[in-house]
Amino acid sequence: MTEVPNMEELLKDSPKNWGKWGPDDEIGALNYLSAAEVLRGVSQIRSGEVFTLQRLIGDPKGDPVWPGRTPAEKTMILDESSWDVEGAPQFPGGLHYADDKINAFLQGSTQYDALGHVWYGGQLWNGYDARTTVGGLEKASVAPIAERGVVGRGILLDMARFRHKDNLDKAEVFTHEDLMACAKSQGVEIEKRDILVIRTNFLKLFFDQGAAFYEGFCEPGLVYSPELVRWFQEMEIPNLVTDTIANEVTFDPNNGTALPLHCALMRNLGVTLTEICDLEKLAADCAADGQYTFLYAAAPLKVSKASGSPVNPLAIK
Repeated sequence: MTEVPNMEELLKDSPKNWGKWGPDDEIGALNYLSAAEVLRGVSQIRSGEVFTLQRLIGDPKGDPVWPGRTPAEKTMILDESSWDVEGAPQFPGGLHYADDKINAFLQGSTQYDALGHVWYGGQLWNGYDARTTVGGLEKASVAPIAERGVVGRGILLDMARFRHKDNLDKAEVFTHEDLMACAKSQGVEIEKRDILVIRTNFLKLFFDQGAAFYEGFCEPGLVYSPELVRWFQEMEIPNLVTDTIANEVTFDPNNGTALPLHCALMRNLGVTLTEICDLEKLAADCAADGQYTFLYAAAPLKVSKASGSPVNPLAIK
């Protein structure tokens, strides 16, 4: 059996954007999304149709989460039955109300990763010391991303439809060249600073298979290569958005590492990752009218020192 390389060895020659936006930067490649990029995104709007991309939290059919995380638990605190007993809140005029709360992983639904979410070699994005994560991310948390917001030209790359499948299969991989071929088949071209939105429809299997979905867990997705990383850097991609739990093939078939693109793209280049999106309505509409570009807008919740946050992105055509 071939030994799995250490991430430091695998990525020793991988490019970095550390210092590109100064020593204190915490949003990385989102710096590419200038006012001009926002307007380029706005220019894609033709019909004004809005698509929300968040998956339902507390879905009766289940919430897909990374193995080891648990789905959100929603608890009713007050409802009409609360007034059946003594001690319920009393307001002048007789108002009653409902109140509830959730106990959830911040990355247990459609979410943005903070740039400090994943690291290796004792350093986060921009060279920050990994010890700055102890007790909460002092650097490169999700809060600066949430404060800024993410707006630009989005492009849907429907890899499932491109490969004539309902959904991609477990461990199925594709490259940046496949993304370009997919775009060409859709009659569009990936442009510099585009927000890439990739559809695999893999989570269909979660709803079809239930607990069996996690047996031999290995999601489909982009596969690491030095050429792919250089392409992301040269194309100045600010944000990678997918409908899978972790954006890339879980275990690289070529070297055995887990999630090397989290390290090469997010930790090294500052590319923001967005996961567990529901792209089905958007994809169906794009296939129907042939328009695969749109204004993409998103703002995760402002959570102090957090490694990620739920989000409900918008695609506006």
